[in-house]
Amino acid sequence: MTDTNLNTTNSSLYNKDLAPISEGSRTWTTWNYAALWISMSLCIPTYMLSSSLIEGGMNWWQAILTIFLGNTIVLIPMILNGHAGAKYGISFPVFARASFGTKGANIPALLRAIVACGWFGIQTWIGGFALYQMARLWIPALDTLAPVFPDSWGLQTGPAICFLVFWLLNMYVVYLGVDSIRKLLVFKAFFLPAAALALLFWALSAAHGLGPILDTPSKFATTTDFFHFFFPALTGMVGFWATLSLNIPDFTRYATSQKAQINGQIYGLPTSMTLFAFVGVVVTSATTIVFGTTIWDPVVLAGKFDSKLLVSIAMIAVAISTLATNIAANIVSPANDFAHFAPSKIDFRRGGYITGVIGILIFPWKLIADPTGYIFTWLVGYSSLLGPVGGIMIVDYYFIRKQQLILNDLYEAKGIYSFTNGFNRAAILALLIGILPNVPGFLTTIKVVGEGVFPAWISGLYSYAWFVGFGISGLVYWLLMKRE
Repeated sequence: MTDTNLNTTNSSLYNKDLAPISEGSRTWTTWNYAALWISMSLCIPTYMLSSSLIEGGMNWWQAILTIFLGNTIVLIPMILNGHAGAKYGISFPVFARASFGTKGANIPALLRAIVACGWFGIQTWIGGFALYQMARLWIPALDTLAPVFPDSWGLQTGPAICFLVFWLLNMYVVYLGVDSIRKLLVFKAFFLPAAALALLFWALSAAHGLGPILDTPSKFATTTDFFHFFFPALTGMVGFWATLSLNIPDFTRYATSQKAQINGQIYGLPTSMTLFAFVGVVVTSATTIVFGTTIWDPVVLAGKFDSKLLVSIAMIAVAISTLATNIAANIVSPANDFAHFAPSKIDFRRGGYITGVIGILIFPWKLIADPTGYIFTWLVGYSSLLGPVGGIMIVDYYFIRKQQLILNDLYEAKGIYSFTNGFNRAAILALLIGILPNVPGFLTTIKVVGEGVFPAWISGLYSYAWFVGFGISGLVYWLLMKRE
């Protein structure tokens, strides 16, 4: 532990939400962190993560292996970045000041916040669509409402109304405060595993046992075809938690010890992700057998069941579970990030409102319209931004600072972390250099440029976006800081 007493509480870089957690308030044990990861992992996007691999062409063991490897890899930066939170009691934006500068830390905070806004929008869309699947059974007119949005938006009126209703519910919870979500998290912890098991039993029954599911072959004709999909998929798996691998100090700052946060994450993350992903793999494989087509979205699948009452109960439960996950995973962190821009003016509640607005503007229904877009555009795309940030922060903390930070100076506008007018130019340059190699592949993927514009090996780097960015930015940052 370290001393968390500050003499800079009047600084413009300080507010109560950004202040270090005192030793007496650090109460999270190993099992608290394991439970956190179990709760985080048991969500609809995790299911869709695994089902998208099946839809993409993998068989069951290829999908499970990819998910396990991805989560084992991302566990490493998760634990490394979590160390600073547990030692100093500081949040991610404050920790970023050590490498990017007191003002420069707004850059990684903004990148992290925008991604979280995207996840907030995706989760809100899932919850809203669940409400729509229920409502349309009782109010069929929702299916025939006149279109009010341009065709290019890809947004029907009925789902849009339910999306807005669910969004308003999220904003109301933000208004009430984080404590209001505790009961919902308890509900989720009980219901979502039960619902997952129910889907699993349905799949086994409908597909006449596990045998036909496990016998379903891979759709890849050659090893080359497989690896062409595998590497970006693996990057997507790492990218899935690339956000939390940066802002994990927001949670480890409450740890009773380093051992608690390390063991808790080891026990909780790879196991819960892999087990819940297995459910997604089995159920999605079963849909191919039962319906003759692959249904990768569990909300769409549930809507195919005959019983109105069963579908309604399932969709309400999905909505409540999604609400709980959304607040815990996608509001807390970006609210802190936005607060970092103006600590004296933006608190948690205002940061949450900002997150909500951006979550709409990001058009989340387009991000998850198909599994290819989900993996290649969304997961891999934002990993190309967050990988470089992670490389810089880890190199700075372990190789430049040797795990030693001056706590007061993290809150001082003219302390050692102010660098040049609050910006560490070495970190910003390393960040840009780490992002640059992935730009051609991203532009090709979203079809802004044609496939032949860039050499294949350059655009191909995008398949390894997180790894490329992490390695290049970390190395460049180390070289630049060693020169100073």
